[in-house]
Amino acid sequence: MGKIKKFLQEVMSEMRKTSWPKSKELTKYTIVVVTTVIFVALYFVLVDLGISELFRWYLNI
Repeated sequence: MGKIKKFLQEVMSEMRKTSWPKSKELTKYTIVVVTTVIFVALYFVLVDLGISELFRWYLNI
């Protein structure tokens, strides 16, 4: 039980040293992440549709 308590104390000590982003930074980072996820998702949707069409075309020959 003593090891767990020491571990949690060390975690709390390290968390106090952490530099957390400001509100503006957090908003900017969130927008970048959401935009990137949307673009990557759209890319994979288009690639998937393209490959699906190729298979349909190939199987109908």
